[in-house]
Amino acid sequence: MLHPIFAIIDAPIIIGLVVVGALLFGGIERLPKLARSAGQAKKEFMMGQIEADEATAKAREESRQRIDAQRTDVMDNVQAGSVAGEAVPPPTPGRGTQA
Repeated sequence: MLHPIFAIIDAPIIIGLVVVGALLFGGIERLPKLARSAGQAKKEFMMGQIEADEATAKAREESRQRIDAQRTDVMDNVQAGSVAGEAVPPPTPGRGTQA
């Protein structure tokens, strides 16, 4: 459902609003400066958005790696029967491994 004010807005009214806006902003000589500054503001905003996205992606990856490191089993990197290349003696019944 459209607002009733939209029914009376047509091309001549829009052109009139543009002309009044140009006069309020100081005429034609200021409009290029205004457009240029708006373009620069948009460019800076987009660069900031890209930097924020990169920082977010980096933080997400670091968090994922930290969680993966916490979930890994310490014994996954130990070869069966040895610790740092040394042989591990078999367990003695009732006493565990020999020291």
